[in-house]
Amino acid sequence: MRPDGNLAPDCSRLNALYAERSAESILADASNGVFGAKAALVSSFGAESAVLLHMLSRVSVETPVLFVDTEMLFAETLEYQLELAERFGLRNVIRVRPEAQETAWEDPIGDLNTYDTDACCNLRKVRPLARALRGYDVSITGRKRHQSSTREDLSLFESENGRIKINPLAAWRREDVLNWMDAHALPRHPLTKRGFPSIGCTPCTTKVRPGEDPRSGRWRGQDKTECGIHFIGGRLVTGRADPKPLQQG
Repeated sequence: MRPDGNLAPDCSRLNALYAERSAESILADASNGVFGAKAALVSSFGAESAVLLHMLSRVSVETPVLFVDTEMLFAETLEYQLELAERFGLRNVIRVRPEAQETAWEDPIGDLNTYDTDACCNLRKVRPLARALRGYDVSITGRKRHQSSTREDLSLFESENGRIKINPLAAWRREDVLNWMDAHALPRHPLTKRGFPSIGCTPCTTKVRPGEDPRSGRWRGQDKTECGIHFIGGRLVTGRADPKPLQQG
């Protein structure tokens, strides 16, 4: 990190330097400490997650993978997580969960999502991930410009809370994702066949009709398209991490 804590100039330089580099080479450099000593990949194990996880398995199976388990995920997502981790030989998948004490206080009967989805996402996603990322110099995401209008200006490198955030697949189109999955015979998330091109928590994810934005099924009927983990307003929400490796199987 720069002495003044401002990573923006570094990210501008990296965006120019890596503009023509492949996603896999960017991921390899991140895993090998080129952008910071400690890097972690953040994955939802959702509809398009297999591509980046597969790439990671080809460059470093030891790189930490942070899996945010909101405790409201589809059973299919939990099964898919185990399937991909085993198939790719990922050795350091870390389940990130909301704190039990906070959940008991803020969402005692599990209905917070029905009247305040932002507060629910903050409790179950934003704060747990912020805690888990403490101590990491680099975070890696699978976000892509094609996914929604809020991501259409996405850069390869961003600065956030004193760390570099890398989006190796930023320029990938949906057909690029599908082509990679076909070429490498990667398993699909089982819900994609049932009309879910973007998959979040059970209460807040619905099927998408043909022609709709892939993320239109997330928080349908609300003026909300992001859970908040990628838009924390430049401020790190502090707390205690729960870095417990998952048992694969």
